[in-house]
Amino acid sequence: MDENRACSSASVRSGGHSMPIRILIADDDPAIRGLFRRLLEAQPNWQVCGEAVNGVDAVEQVKQVAPDLAILDLGMPLMNGIEAAREISQSNPALPMLLISVQEMSDQLVEAAKNAGFKGAVTKSRGREVVTGVEAVLQNELFFRRDELR
Repeated sequence: MDENRACSSASVRSGGHSMPIRILIADDDPAIRGLFRRLLEAQPNWQVCGEAVNGVDAVEQVKQVAPDLAILDLGMPLMNGIEAAREISQSNPALPMLLISVQEMSDQLVEAAKNAGFKGAVTKSRGREVVTGVEAVLQNELFFRRDELR
């Protein structure tokens, strides 16, 4: 799939600068993937290195492109985000993962996300919050916001 752009050694910055933070986005909606790509790549030193259209594709993309962080949609076909995160966590437990969902972040959803290996979760209606969530999980912090507390 031509939307899947693997990170390459060309993405490594020269002159002693650090390598970019490589992020995988998994969502079945191309408009959502495009929105998050623009939000993330507007940040200094962040690069979307792969896109997946379902949970099975996300698991494979993690193996192929070895991202620094994965953003997974809850409601994907073939394998949902929770199932994909469980599978990814088995082979790559250190990979930070952020859940995105159209659903409000209930206590049950937050608990399921944590148990699957997610370090954070963002409701899609608060799309710009994904940047804050990525920053938090990259700092090894948890980022779960229950919407009813806002």
